[in-house]
Amino acid sequence: MAMNAAEIEALIKSALPDAVVTIEDLAGDGDHYAAKVVSAAFKGLPRVKQHQIVYAALQGRMGGALHALALQTQAPE
Repeated sequence: MAMNAAEIEALIKSALPDAVVTIEDLAGDGDHYAAKVVSAAFKGLPRVKQHQIVYAALQGRMGGALHALALQTQAPE
């Protein structure tokens, strides 16, 4: 069962309400996405920790309903 971009964005925004989230369906199949997430919560955190926060927001759907997510994170400038 594939996820749509709106579901991914909603899950991320529920964990990071201030986030600006951009989702792109890379293959048109609902399984391969690229996401850019900008949130003040990332300030001062290493990229690995930023990605862990986003993956936690997806509540275990990575590798199941969501097959692949190319993730770019950053704090606002």
